[in-house]
Amino acid sequence: MLTLTLLVKTLVDLYIMVLLLRIWMQWMRCDFYNPFSQFIVKITQLVIKPLRRMMPSICPIYTTVFLLTFILTIIKFPLLTLIETHVLIIDPVYFLGGLLALLKAVGELVFWVVMIRSLLSWVSQKRSPMDIVLYQLSEPLMRPIRRILPAIGGIDFSAMLVTLILYALNYLGMNLFPGIWYRL
Repeated sequence: MLTLTLLVKTLVDLYIMVLLLRIWMQWMRCDFYNPFSQFIVKITQLVIKPLRRMMPSICPIYTTVFLLTFILTIIKFPLLTLIETHVLIIDPVYFLGGLLALLKAVGELVFWVVMIRSLLSWVSQKRSPMDIVLYQLSEPLMRPIRRILPAIGGIDFSAMLVTLILYALNYLGMNLFPGIWYRL
């Protein structure tokens, strides 16, 4: 059962990340003609297109994508419990667990975007389509840090500081919600 739990958790987490990435790309008004952006849109469009007809958009963020992401985070915990114990338990705490899972997924997505952008900066030097989108997403987070802590000796420490802030927030989540944070 642990293998099935790992597989389901990984697939659900990856799809949540892709949905959050789509929301973030829309919010930051990334270039949607970019091949990487088109990939994200195509793998989410199958599920979102039928739901979009039922829900209107609010501001620059599609409420359909956000609602689907939130529903997936709420369903993930009871689904994993069902796989592990073969008992379906419906509990209002899952709503709080879904909210916490959404916050944790946002933090993980920011972490991976900053890390992949930092690694690609050594190799591609802003020539790949993925690098352009990652730059558009992460630059608003890193620019304020660069104003406070400029590059020293040609080395940019803003990605490291963003990562340290994310680690601190993760540890705060572990302290505030010790029983559930690890399972999210």
